Amino acid sequence: MSQTPSNKTPGDHMQRLLQIMQRLRHPASGCPWDLEQSFDTIAPYTIEESYEVADAIERRDYQDLKLELGDLLFQVVFHSQLATEQSLFTFEDVARAISDKMIDRHPHVFASEEQRSAEEQTVSWERMKAQERIKRNNNNEISELSDVALSLPALMRAQKLQKRAARVGFDWPTPDEVFSKLDEELDEVRQAIANNDQANIEEEVGDLLFVCVNLARK
Repeated sequence: MSQTPSNKTPGDHMQRLLQIMQRLRHPASGCPWDLEQSFDTIAPYTIEESYEVADAIERRDYQDLKLELGDLLFQVVFHSQLATEQSLFTFEDVARAISDKMIDRHPHVFASEEQRSAEEQTVSWERMKAQERIKRNNNNEISELSDVALSLPALMRAQKLQKRAARVGFDWPTPDEVFSKLDEELDEVRQAIANNDQANIEEEVGDLLFVCVNLARK
């Protein structure tokens, strides 16, 4: 018999969800579909659920947001279960890692540093992220662009690459310079089409889109 919600703590509900996932993946009595899944096959669903969370927020449908956040949480639990089965990490490891990260990145809240403005916190956040990237790379310096996810949608990835590059001064100061580059890339697209060079057309159109993203970012 299930308990009423008032009789359960958030931890109880989280433990119940983990147990449901374990049952779904049980080799003998689990769900055949769930048993067939892997990190690779589940990843598209994880992305889809993230977009559905964003959509519920945009529509200001908070009842739907509650449900979509649950779907997204289930994705975290699913990936964690797969990792547990392969002795990679557990859900507890995931929760511990993000808790440690949030405390480390907010010393003005959890330690003795002075309070910061939102802008100062953004600068500090990016600095700490850079330090974490170096630490993950065995304390060797790495490119600002090295960990921008390859799986991001192309235009979103272009924007993120440009924002990272701008931090180290690789950027046009004003939109006027972007317009000049846009004209240059458009001429190169025209030339590639005139030459009927299919491979070069693809490359030049990519360059043109990349500059359009930068103009939109500006």
